[in-house]
Amino acid sequence: MVKDASIIDIFWGTGFVIVAWFYRTNLNLTDTRSLIYCILISIWGLRLSIHLAFRNIGKGEDYRYQEWRKQYQLNWWWVSFLRVFLLQGVLLWIISAVYVRAIAKTSSTLNIADYVGILLWLIGFTFEAIGDWQLTQFKKNPANKGKVLQTGFWALTRHPNYFGDALLWWGFYLFAFSNGGFLYIFSPVLMTFLLMKVSGVTLLEQKLQETKPQYADYIKRVPAFFPKFF
Repeated sequence: MVKDASIIDIFWGTGFVIVAWFYRTNLNLTDTRSLIYCILISIWGLRLSIHLAFRNIGKGEDYRYQEWRKQYQLNWWWVSFLRVFLLQGVLLWIISAVYVRAIAKTSSTLNIADYVGILLWLIGFTFEAIGDWQLTQFKKNPANKGKVLQTGFWALTRHPNYFGDALLWWGFYLFAFSNGGFLYIFSPVLMTFLLMKVSGVTLLEQKLQETKPQYADYIKRVPAFFPKFF
């Protein structure tokens, strides 16, 4: 029996990929615009899942879930179902609602807002993917244990991967915006809020300040989320 609630994190990105192609298939869409949109989602989601799989499998349960497991003890089985598995499923369903409006067949060709969305996706994906790669390489060196990565994208923002993730979701939203789906702005707003205030920056910052002495100085020089280029 696997006692590791953090395995759900691996399927977060893949879940969005499945939903995107499900919507496109059931809407009977064959246009290039919706195809490009689903490909962008697939590249992001599958990369994220693969990255988390290599990072987490065999490394034990995430410290957040370990703390909750200790806190709830025998009640953890149903608390984890509601607080982890069901909650992530509901959030995925709500956030991915933007997909339907984005690929609704009002036009089969890309417009200006779509191209801006692709640009935001490209910048965001670069920050997220390269930021994750830089951190992985940094951690591979035993000499860096207890130290703080402060080069590359990590010299611009303390969380380039979270910033990149949020930015590309604004790119996904612009496809819906160009289809008249302004109200679907709740999707990138919610994702950005989660990354900044819930499961991302805020939660991780608390742990890093407790475990890494260099982090206090790092905070003074580098912003938490939005990159500082100058």
